Amino acid sequence: MDNYYSDKVSVLRDIFGAHEVLIQETNISIDGAIYPVIDDVIVLLEPEFWTKEIRERLGNHEPESVPSERKDFSSDIQKTFGSEWQKYPDILPDYEEMFSSYFDIIPKDMLSGARIYDLGCGTGRWSYFLREQAKELIMVDFSEAIFVARRNLRDAGNTLYFLGDITCLPFRENSADLVVSLGVLHHLPVNALEVARSLGKFAPSLLIYLYYIFDNRPPFYRIVFSGVDILRRILCRINNRLLRTLFTWVGAIFLYYPVILLGHVLRPLGLSQHVPLYQGYGERSFSLIRQDVYDRFFTSIEQRFTQKEILGLSDTFSKVTVSDKLPYWHFLCER
Repeated sequence: MDNYYSDKVSVLRDIFGAHEVLIQETNISIDGAIYPVIDDVIVLLEPEFWTKEIRERLGNHEPESVPSERKDFSSDIQKTFGSEWQKYPDILPDYEEMFSSYFDIIPKDMLSGARIYDLGCGTGRWSYFLREQAKELIMVDFSEAIFVARRNLRDAGNTLYFLGDITCLPFRENSADLVVSLGVLHHLPVNALEVARSLGKFAPSLLIYLYYIFDNRPPFYRIVFSGVDILRRILCRINNRLLRTLFTWVGAIFLYYPVILLGHVLRPLGLSQHVPLYQGYGERSFSLIRQDVYDRFFTSIEQRFTQKEILGLSDTFSKVTVSDKLPYWHFLCER
């Protein structure tokens, strides 16, 4: 360990609500609890949730433990997203515009000098655009994508990295200014809205994006989705990397691009907004579309919500702001 955290002891002490933090050669001790460190990533996961690769990197050669019976943890989702973000690790030019779309409901002064929790951070593609505004970025992912995030933000010295489960983090209450979780909670095996409620203990404001159920779209959108969802439920059972790679090309070229082309054709007539996928992908790069095909079709868990259901979070938060712009429905919860 290169003592990356030697100047971050006070931050660690604060986010854990700890009395004593000791930086050791390959571990960090927080009030006596020992957390291994790999490539500047602090491992919060219990050994039963370590992947084979993590075990090997920590020199743990014991047989893998019996899978946990915890219903709020999915090793399948962990493996899928770990593979996805290692396969698509780059910070694409598309992401900057997407970042602006997600953060359109965030007051600029909320970001400046803030401690931000990026929960389910993946490759760090959103925090990459926060690194110069935020005071501290706390990156958390339960898959090996966290190591990709470490590489992508290698020049950001205000960032801390955790391999951890966002449903049971050992951080203290009110330890952050803002929680960001975009495109994450709807892939958990427990109700995403309930998880959003629980994350409210960490910060006064939460920015979240969940898949919507086309409640602002014509009925034929839901018909198309039903067919696509059946295909997803079949394809997500495929674990062969070569077949998954092949389908990302096939899906991008023969599923996404014909629809995008139709949108381009109908755009002069003012009809492109009625074409599924076009608003979200009409101007996107082929690299991003391939990555999204992987994300869309190889994920075994997918939850979707109406705007009304999201606004129901007002039973927990004093204010819930749902953006009426793409991507639907991203929202801001404030205590």
